Amino acid sequence: MTQPNSTLRAVRMGLLLSQDDMARALREAGERAGEPNGCNKRLVQRWESGDVAAPRPVYARALESVTGLPISALGFALPVPMARVAEDGSGGHDVEPSIAGVGPARGGLAADPRGAAGGTYNGVWLSRYEYFSSGRSGSFVGQHFVVVLQHGNRLTVRSLPGSSDSPLTMDLVVDRNIVTGTWIEQTAQDGYYQGARYHGAIQLLIEPTGRRMSGKWVGFGKEFDVNTGPWELVFKDASTTRATLAQYNRRP
Repeated sequence: MTQPNSTLRAVRMGLLLSQDDMARALREAGERAGEPNGCNKRLVQRWESGDVAAPRPVYARALESVTGLPISALGFALPVPMARVAEDGSGGHDVEPSIAGVGPARGGLAADPRGAAGGTYNGVWLSRYEYFSSGRSGSFVGQHFVVVLQHGNRLTVRSLPGSSDSPLTMDLVVDRNIVTGTWIEQTAQDGYYQGARYHGAIQLLIEPTGRRMSGKWVGFGKEFDVNTGPWELVFKDASTTRATLAQYNRRP
């Protein structure tokens, strides 16, 4: 049985919009943003009735524009939030048990394969992951500005050299709203890990707006145990011009 989206209905009514008015406002928002959409009263009805659990990215962005609220506050099913990492008691670390294993609600989301900018996932993204250091007895965050280039359903990810002393690469495959692949990080020679090379696998869920991917990484630790932790990619800029890359060639 579908669950009506009473939150979206309440927001619409609070804006004093009929379903026809809402559809018209969404179309106009799409035109202003250069992302035309074909929203109509029937689609708004399907969202509010719960027949459609989550909007496509082009509609999600228009909804945010019209309502002034993030898509996460409009009652739709969303991927799991950024998890936390903790020591696993055996020298490694894993995602906290209260979050591990939680999946997207109501059967998952169908993200638009056209990506964050309405065309592809090409552009500059902020990569952020969390890991636990047993030697330092604490959690740490690794951040890079990365360039994402899409070829069909494949994403090539490379960090900008000025964003970190530890170069990061990822090779990913997009399947609807799921991104799966591998990652490699060469740590800094003069850093805590003294030039060690780490690698592993990663799986992410794409949010309805197409502007954030979040999930988990897996990889080997120093004691050759398998560790996991949260990872997210947040969209920053669709441009990959030299001027744009120079702007992001710095520490996040």
